[in-house]
Amino acid sequence: MKAAVIHQFGEIPRYEDFADPIPQTEDDLILTVKAASIKNIDKYQAKGSHYDRYKNLPAVVGTDGVGILPDGTRVFAFYAGATMAEKALVRSGAYVVLPDAIDSITAAALPNPGLSAWFSLYYRAGLRPGETVLINGSTGVTGKMAIQLANYFGAGKVIATGRNPQTLATLPNLGADVVISLAQSDADLQAALKTELKKKPVDVIIDYTWGHPAEILLRTLTGNDFMAEAHRTRYVTVGEMAGPTIQLASDTLRSAAIELYGVGGGSIPKEVMKKVPTELLPKLFDLAARGLLTIETEIISLKDVEQAWEQGETAGKRFVLVP
Repeated sequence: MKAAVIHQFGEIPRYEDFADPIPQTEDDLILTVKAASIKNIDKYQAKGSHYDRYKNLPAVVGTDGVGILPDGTRVFAFYAGATMAEKALVRSGAYVVLPDAIDSITAAALPNPGLSAWFSLYYRAGLRPGETVLINGSTGVTGKMAIQLANYFGAGKVIATGRNPQTLATLPNLGADVVISLAQSDADLQAALKTELKKKPVDVIIDYTWGHPAEILLRTLTGNDFMAEAHRTRYVTVGEMAGPTIQLASDTLRSAAIELYGVGGGSIPKEVMKKVPTELLPKLFDLAARGLLTIETEIISLKDVEQAWEQGETAGKRFVLVP
């Protein structure tokens, strides 16, 4: 079969021949792959920097995807591995049957950003109806998904920040009430943030940038009134597009009721993770099938995996490989 293969960590996957997968147990099924999205976790595994790194090389990359089971059922296979290929192994039960109304490209692209945004808003931040949400770095795939899910969960107001002016202009169509550009001076950015905070305090912040924009945002939240009334703000860091570290002054946490959280491996309880195949993924697919969630995609032939891997996502689109 043809597949996207790495022979050593750190190299870009190449389109080449690879041995067909062979079932190892009676629970293993052969999946005829129809679509697999390129995600950060796929790239981290290919680099060898993810804790769940490949044990043997060469290896076929990919962590999940859409395909057809031997009985003809179309499914999204999660935790399958080696999905950027014409065929892959999937364990019996480690998949979700897809509704007819959702296409395979959308189904392959949706779960990763959808689950990330769901975990961040619902389980970590505990978003409640009517609350104000700020999505920092919202022009990426997951940020755009977070805007939509914030509205689905009943947010009273959604503030979106980002750098790409063309994408920022489209965010009100997804449910953003206010958009703020990160591509301005620190002083102007802080002034814009303060203007919104004066109108109504922010209850939840979902941050995909970290780095310098996070420093400005946290500095804006820093209080300067000893007798000010505390307002609880749940700050959830999800990504680090602007850098992995920040400088955080002690008085920021002492002068404001800020609670810091993170979303990633190990941050979500096992009882929640058990709901992914039975509740969360079916709900995401249903919302997309009904047109309540959208995700922009770009279809890439598997043979062009090298170019797609190097290019990366553009303007909030998720690349999806098709054999």
